[in-house]
Amino acid sequence: MTRHVIIGNGIAGISAAETIRSLDREGNITIIAEEKVPPYSRPMISLALEGSIGHEHLPIRPPDFYSKFGIDALIGERALSIDVDGRRVITAQGRTLEYDRLLIASGAGPRPIKAVGTDLANVSFMRTEAHVGKMLRVLPEIKHALVLGGGLVGFKAAYGLMRRGIKVTMLIRSSYPLSMQLDSNAGQLVLHELVANGLEVRTGVEATAFAGTNGVQEAHLSDGSHLTCQLVVIGKGVLPALAFVPRDRIQVDLGIMVDDHLQTTVRGVFAAGDVAQAMDVARKRSWVNAIWPVAVEQGRLAGANMAGRPVSYRGSLGRNVMRIFGLDVMSGGIVTPPENNGEPL
Repeated sequence: MTRHVIIGNGIAGISAAETIRSLDREGNITIIAEEKVPPYSRPMISLALEGSIGHEHLPIRPPDFYSKFGIDALIGERALSIDVDGRRVITAQGRTLEYDRLLIASGAGPRPIKAVGTDLANVSFMRTEAHVGKMLRVLPEIKHALVLGGGLVGFKAAYGLMRRGIKVTMLIRSSYPLSMQLDSNAGQLVLHELVANGLEVRTGVEATAFAGTNGVQEAHLSDGSHLTCQLVVIGKGVLPALAFVPRDRIQVDLGIMVDDHLQTTVRGVFAAGDVAQAMDVARKRSWVNAIWPVAVEQGRLAGANMAGRPVSYRGSLGRNVMRIFGLDVMSGGIVTPPENNGEPL
């Protein structure tokens, strides 16, 4: 029997597992799941923050998902390293898992910022269900929140907090929000819509330090000003989760480089989702498009290839559809702000 090991319990990992099982009824499938929760919709955590849905609506598979598909789920375990010669994964809990086919679907983690005091209480990211749960628990104490970054995560965090009746200030290093998705004209329309609906937006500035005793109480900004806040949400983009990947054996650029079958530079090792760098059909070169539909498609195709059904991957296209108060926005293709060379703001 073929031993399939999948690192990651997100949509790419579970899509791969479902595909493998549909093609290989007898093989062993093991998922290493660092988060101690069942598979859930990461894009919907902002809805839980704003209160339009409860946490019970976040799961995307039923409680019997693992048993139904014959999957051994190691919930709460973290991949520590990969021994590509020995074809095994070692977890932080000391477990060794041998594999015939390995899928790295570890997703991405929030991009940290260079500021003093990010370890203070109530300075948070918004990437996981746990992040949102932690924010919800302290909301009764919050009067003024600071959101860093004008991307999708920053906007969703700001919108959710405003829906909860909290005053929000957003700091954006660029001259307009959503600069990774929109050109200047569209960005200015979005900026006007945000301000018209009560969001304070400060452009061309960023936080350099946070101060407080029992938790964050003040932010120091790059223009020399200070801002009172009891909650900080860092929404400066994500980076592929690669700490356990042996870069001397598996080629990595920003993400893990894969071929047109989503296989890495090591035979039998595949990558899919936010951690994978595959062909972008607009750019005509490899790129990380860290969006939900791309992760689903890559997971399914990686699973098919792992199960012995060769399927070519034609590439992805970055795109987003969002509603910003009364403004509907759709973007796709290439938007690279000249002022920051494509770095998240």
